[in-house]
Amino acid sequence: MRNEVSDMGGKHTRILRGVAIAIALAACHPALVADAHAERLKDLATIAGVRNNQLVGYGLVVGLDGTGDQTTQTPFTVQSILNMLGNMGTQLPPGTNLQLKNVAAVMVTTDLPPFARLGQPLDITVSSMGNAKSLRGGTLIMTPLKGADGQVYAIAQGNVVVGGAGASAGGSKVTVNHLSVGRIAGGATVERQVATTVGNGETFVLELRQTDFGTAQRVVEAINNSTAPGTAYAIDARQIVVRAPVDADRRVAFVGLVENLDVTPVQQPARVIVNSRTGSVVLNRAVKLESCAVAHGNLSVTVSSEPVVSQPNPLSGGQTVVTEKNQIDLKQDAGALMNVKAGANLADVVKALNALGANPMDLISILQAMKAAGALRAEIEII
Repeated sequence: MRNEVSDMGGKHTRILRGVAIAIALAACHPALVADAHAERLKDLATIAGVRNNQLVGYGLVVGLDGTGDQTTQTPFTVQSILNMLGNMGTQLPPGTNLQLKNVAAVMVTTDLPPFARLGQPLDITVSSMGNAKSLRGGTLIMTPLKGADGQVYAIAQGNVVVGGAGASAGGSKVTVNHLSVGRIAGGATVERQVATTVGNGETFVLELRQTDFGTAQRVVEAINNSTAPGTAYAIDARQIVVRAPVDADRRVAFVGLVENLDVTPVQQPARVIVNSRTGSVVLNRAVKLESCAVAHGNLSVTVSSEPVVSQPNPLSGGQTVVTEKNQIDLKQDAGALMNVKAGANLADVVKALNALGANPMDLISILQAMKAAGALRAEIEII
């Protein structure tokens, strides 16, 4: 009996030692600890067929305080006014010259959400398409909003709210925010429904926002483990077919259950996004850096021009001549060779790149050179 207790104590001690060693290894090697976190399935995927539909319409905003379109430069505004008055039974004599400053031609846009019903209000955006100075205080008159098929799905009307201000006097002008775009909360009413069904028959399809085979497999496993084996299967790296109840009430509850499942997505490929227009550089957490040496020197060229006036003596009959004195300075900073240490995670990579002291535009060139040298473990995408 004493030997059995001793053996059990020895096993228990070895188990504790094994757990302690595992924890120590995980602490020493952060790569052994999973850095990914679970996300809701609704944040990773959408249901096929359940989407927004864009609507657009052309209308007129009236009631402006002299800040509307200049009708001499926007003839389409005058034509729209004539058409509107004609539809309301008012016929103007031929050749009538309208000079209205309180009317502006606008484009009205909105999104028709899935499962929208008749009478549902929609928020709309009103944007000037002429040379109106401001839409503040204007009223959008009844405007039909059409879809891509040319059918009218909503009717818009209401008072335009502009989140800006402006004033001008004596040739001076001050503007805060954008005055030629406004918004109307609940300014449109749905007049036609779009048939939206969650799948056909006994199944519906989930579409991943980012194509990945590993994430698709994890989604299938999460659904099958929480419901029943064989409930979901993947067609490819993007689409996943899910079997669901045919009854409407049970299907809604089932879809709600599936959307709220926690799934840990597979880590995305290492990628560096470069915006060449703004000089922005964005790195994801999978970017790694190998040890390398970088030398980068800044080259600046300064061109200055100074006018020089040559004035002739009185009664000499000469003419005053104005010439320019140009000076060009070329300066190149010394580019010392710097050792960039390897980085296995994003924090180390950022620390190594900051040590170079380069501005964003120079950093783009450095990253491209690192990629060519094989020191940057990431894809560079320029947008």
